[in-house]
Amino acid sequence: QVQLVESGGGLVQAGGSLRLSCAASGSIFSISAMGWYRQAPAKQRELVATITSGGRTNYADSVKGRFTISRDNAKNTQYLQMNSLKPEDTAVYYCNADVTRYRTGRFYTDNYWGQGTQVTVSS
Repeated sequence: QVQLVESGGGLVQAGGSLRLSCAASGSIFSISAMGWYRQAPAKQRELVATITSGGRTNYADSVKGRFTISRDNAKNTQYLQMNSLKPEDTAVYYCNADVTRYRTGRFYTDNYWGQGTQVTVSS
């Protein structure tokens, strides 16, 4: 199986920074797209940023210029550097990845989610 484990959430004042990490482990052959999503109370989960295996990135308009997504393919890990944080960034942040496994002569690609990490920005 595959697990995604996030770390780096916490409480920060407005204008501060946090760096989230998400490490994938298990029987991994390769990882294609990786991304971060967030869900605030009483709101739907929304896309924050994505990154392809080749490093192409995409951001929600609300975080452009403030957040940076990156990945270390050798470590099967992705990161989200969050700067100039605002109270409206408060949410549970989830990492996501499309993971390919090789098992019994076949390749299987499935989508996985982390357990989520709380980010709270105080005003």
